[in-house]
Amino acid sequence: MEIISILIISIITLIILAILLKNNLKNIKLIKQIGEDKKLNELTNVLPENEEICKEMLTMLKNENVKIKTGSENTQASLYIVASNSILIANIKNTFTRVQTIAHECLHSIQNKKLLWFNFIFSNIYILYFLIITILTLFNRIKYPNVFAIILVMMSMLLFFVRSYLETDAMTKARFLAKEYMENKKDMICEENINVVVENYDKINNIGIVMTNF
Repeated sequence: MEIISILIISIITLIILAILLKNNLKNIKLIKQIGEDKKLNELTNVLPENEEICKEMLTMLKNENVKIKTGSENTQASLYIVASNSILIANIKNTFTRVQTIAHECLHSIQNKKLLWFNFIFSNIYILYFLIITILTLFNRIKYPNVFAIILVMMSMLLFFVRSYLETDAMTKARFLAKEYMENKKDMICEENINVVVENYDKINNIGIVMTNF
């Protein structure tokens, strides 16, 4: 009964948060629609290849010692890997969001290294702990499950706080770095088109940042 009560309270909390933060299918569809807009994609197709954009942004950030890798066609996510000090660029060649996405990962590379390493190590510890207590619980090997559950909740809160800070910081600043980069490429993309691209970045970010934290 106690577990059922906790589950019901958790579900109600998530529903309330979803309503307050306007996390709904309509907003998800809007982000997808903007991201797949062919006219917007054409505006940034004039810019260099992804690796070149990444190199130039890292130069702008004065952090040129980062390794850059391009993923295969099946690679869906771009990410900065603190363990190898490298940026993996996903298959985002024909999307106008690629400039902001690359900016996002470049910004991760200059964030507080202690926080990045903590997020990397603690995330793995968290997953391992979750798997272990789940297996032990299923085999009825844990005498005091509530204690382990409380520890899991505390770990979750800590992990959420750190990751939320890192992601929100990168997402918020990526728009400005992407704009600055495009303004340095006015021989390729005009001011009017830059404003159109950035305007749509803002639309995506207004929904996406909140949704990511949720």
